[in-house]
This record gives sequence, C-alpha cells and structure tokens, in this order.
Amino acid sequence: MSKTNAPIHYVCTREEALRLTRGHERFWVSNCGCREERKGRCRHGRIDVCLQFNPDTAASGSHKREITKLEMHAIFKFAADNFLVPRPFRSGKDPSVTEGICFCCDDCCSYFLNPGGAPSDKGAFIEKTAMDVCTHCGSCVDVCNFGARKMEGKELAVDRYRCYGCGVCVASCSEECITMTKRATARK
Repeated sequence: MSKTNAPIHYVCTREEALRLTRGHERFWVSNCGCREERKGRCRHGRIDVCLQFNPDTAASGSHKREITKLEMHAIFKFAADNFLVPRPFRSGKDPSVTEGICFCCDDCCSYFLNPGGAPSDKGAFIEKTAMDVCTHCGSCVDVCNFGARKMEGKELAVDRYRCYGCGVCVASCSEECITMTKRATARK
C-alpha cells in the first residue's frame, strides 16, 4: 500500500510517538471525538487526548486549545498509565506528514469497537515474548486492544499476526519478558 492511499492512522510505540513530538515547539490538544460521541464516558476518564502539531489540523473532537510541552508530556504520562495505544494520524493533504497523535483504548475508540470501519496501519515493531520466563499471569491480555494475547486455559497464547506493535503489553508485564522488535516488513 502506498502512502497516498494509506489509512489516516497508524500504530506506533510510545517511544516512537515521543520521537514524533521532537522538532515541534508548539502543541494543541482537542477532545477525543470517540469519547465525545459516548458523552465522555470512558473508563480512562480524561477526554482531551488528541494531540496535534499545528493549529490548522482538523480534529474530530471539540475544544481545541494550545498546550505547553509540560502539558503534552502529561498527556503521554496519562496514556502510559492507562495503557492507551498511540495512533498517529497523517495529513489528508500530504500522507507523508504526521499531524498528530490520538491515544486510544477499546472502551470508546471507534477503531477498536468497529475494527472494519477505520483501519490503522500496523506499526514498525512487533512483540516478542520470552515464553520460558512468562508466568502466564495474563496482565498483558487485559491491555491488548488488538486481541493478540489471550489465555488458553492457564497458558498465555500469542497471535503475532494480530499484533499491531503498540508496545502497551510491555509496560504491563511484571516479569519483563516482552520486548518489541522490528517487524520483518515495516509499514509503508
């Protein structure tokens, strides 16, 4: 798939998302359109999680406002603490340009509630689980929005084909047996 017909969103790790903020001095945030559609009901609480890199970005949510770098980092901390998936979005005019980052979950995000409706490109990374170290506790299952991790009886089963490369599972693992590695075929 070429970038000219690529989905507007793609998935990346938190570290990749932070790298996308470098080189930007100003930031804007608006409410998440998905959370607004659900009248703000989201188990994660915070509604203003749609980060943008310029004032002209057409965000789906309301109440767009400029924020400081400190506030931008607070959004990243909130996203990390709540296991939200970083989903950067491309410019509608130039798909090679990333205009901002949505932080999504399976509680209200239309992508996770209706995956066929709003596609995302898989990220450049994929999970790698050291099964010999894994205690099969299931904490990573609870945070995987893509259904790549599930319990089969008392054993963890990983479907790497379903892994989008967000890295949220890494932060949930108390055994530190999950790492992110480069995907064999990086996103286009």
